[in-house]
Amino acid sequence: MTAQSAADTTASVTTVYQVTGMSCGHCEGAVTAELKELAGVTGVRASAATGEVAVDSAAPLDEAAVRAAVDEAGYELAGTV
Repeated sequence: MTAQSAADTTASVTTVYQVTGMSCGHCEGAVTAELKELAGVTGVRASAATGEVAVDSAAPLDEAAVRAAVDEAGYELAGTV
């Protein structure tokens, strides 16, 4: 098995969160930067238009840690979608 094949078979979890207060690209970037700092996060896609943030991770994330990261960025985690 090649390294690429091993990466392709690695399980991943995607959780979509509702974040209030985002209104622009800068907001998306701030939330993305904070969430990427969490252990196990492999990708983040934030949308100010919908208020949704999709987080890819190696395993389910602790919601308190996600809430703290969103708070640190200056926004509020409303819950999961």
